[in-house]
Amino acid sequence: MAGVSPLIAVDRKKSQFVPRPGQIDYTNVRRAPTVNCVVKHDDKILIVKRSSTMRFYPDKWNGISGFLEEGRSVEEQARKEVREETGITDGEIVSLRRGRSFEFEEPMYDKQWVVNPVLVEVKTSKVKTDWEAQDHRWITRGELGEFDIVPRFNQVVDAVLDLREML
Repeated sequence: MAGVSPLIAVDRKKSQFVPRPGQIDYTNVRRAPTVNCVVKHDDKILIVKRSSTMRFYPDKWNGISGFLEEGRSVEEQARKEVREETGITDGEIVSLRRGRSFEFEEPMYDKQWVVNPVLVEVKTSKVKTDWEAQDHRWITRGELGEFDIVPRFNQVVDAVLDLREML
């Protein structure tokens, strides 16, 4: 596929996902950029149990996450994911801060994940999850080890909570 970015060169015949305008189907793309949001209210962070129908890491606990859509900044994508997946509006967001991005190899999915951690502090603990989550919990940082989390989510949490503690 000469002239096509390897980031968007996908085999759409194998994918069941139909992208909306501005979205890229990362199903068969090797290197995939993501945002992973640690939503924080008071001294608790929000984790969601991914739906069993999710293509990647079904039934695992995670922050609010999604692929970084073409043309969006990490911050814009974080706000969008939080709004869509929790019902928390932009007006209920107190602050939004990026952590240091990192990459890791995931042989199970033949992926190189590019993870952009984001701390999203909110005014409310009221959450209305969408189809991507089957459950949610507000937990302390110390309780994270009690859950079957997606790979490297603890690294995301550490990166963004350490940001806050440095202020």
